[in-house]
Amino acid sequence: MKLARFISTRISGTATGFAAVIHRIAVVTIAIGLSAALLAFMIMYGFRNKIEDRIYNFSGHLIINKITSGQSLEELPFDLNLSLYQHPDSFPGVRHVQEFSHKAGLIRTDSEILGIMLKAVGKSFDTLQFRENMVEGRFIHFQDSGYSNEMVISRNIADRLNVKTGDELVVHFFQNPPRARKLRISGIYETNLSDYFDEKTVLCDLSLVRRLNGWDDHQAGGLEIFLNDPKKADRIYAMLQDKLPYELYAEKTSDRYIQVFEWLKLIARQVNILLVIILAVVGVNMISVILILVMERTQMIGLLKAMGARDHLIRKIFFEQGSILIFRGLLAGNILGLGLGWIQDKFRVIRLDPRNYYMEYVPVAWDPETIIMLNAITFLMVFMVTILPVTVISRVKPVEAIRFD
Repeated sequence: MKLARFISTRISGTATGFAAVIHRIAVVTIAIGLSAALLAFMIMYGFRNKIEDRIYNFSGHLIINKITSGQSLEELPFDLNLSLYQHPDSFPGVRHVQEFSHKAGLIRTDSEILGIMLKAVGKSFDTLQFRENMVEGRFIHFQDSGYSNEMVISRNIADRLNVKTGDELVVHFFQNPPRARKLRISGIYETNLSDYFDEKTVLCDLSLVRRLNGWDDHQAGGLEIFLNDPKKADRIYAMLQDKLPYELYAEKTSDRYIQVFEWLKLIARQVNILLVIILAVVGVNMISVILILVMERTQMIGLLKAMGARDHLIRKIFFEQGSILIFRGLLAGNILGLGLGWIQDKFRVIRLDPRNYYMEYVPVAWDPETIIMLNAITFLMVFMVTILPVTVISRVKPVEAIRFD
């Protein structure tokens, strides 16, 4: 064992009294700082992943529509004889493509009148991916011929209309002449994104909307594109813009729901600011701790210098001692932070109001790369700040240090 490491280990192992308290303060400071950073990032990534997944599960990563000069909520139809729809696997990064259309409607019961927006989907709809949003019943059973008279409504709409799965509702459609269809509730979904989906959106069979609008079986109002990697949405978006027919245009889901995604970016910025504050507090505390340790060991420093030890060796002793404290703090911080994160992820102790936070509990995401990064940043930051107080060692004179009391 090297001399500097041997001495630093002995100092850390035999610390008593005030020195022991200082050691504990250093370890606790690092542990609390790291655990707070870990929890902040795990919760931030949990929020982002949960909300993004719910939006993407409902709308895809990219949306294709026909260009129109009007402001209608309903799309103009276009032919699905597109290579993107017929052979999506020929487009790199595209995982799945499904057709859809919107149609405005109204549900009237004995006690309530509610305007809705029907999102009509076809047999290509990815029911497995949407399954996590289903809270009751099942999804629509599509018919081989004709159209299904089933629909899936949100928990929000079900509570407002006081209905449940199996009930039948008459839906009135805004067109000339007005039409109405009796549809049965096959299932209930919930995304907690009330402002965007749950408040108004009802899922139904695309064949029904085709029949009402007089469209052909190979027409739809839009396409939803699901990607293998959402991070590549910009590149694939640019590629599709060049390959789509002139009358069609692509739109990123993140642009359509920009308010939510900007809110997520704001949360990320706040977490980054929190990390800087935590590192600053931990760094200042470590400077104070090392200074106190140097002052406490002034006589030892003078004795080592009198015996011929150079400043480099003495600095290394305190660097080694600081490293020991840092590693102990990192270990305790990981146990505390990851332990609390596991408890929240497993038992969902902290609950939320879904009307304000879009979910019922604080989510936790496990990202090994982020955990390693936070440990590395904390170690490097704290280790670097120990350089400042250790520089005072070169100013210590052996005779004065030995007499120091």
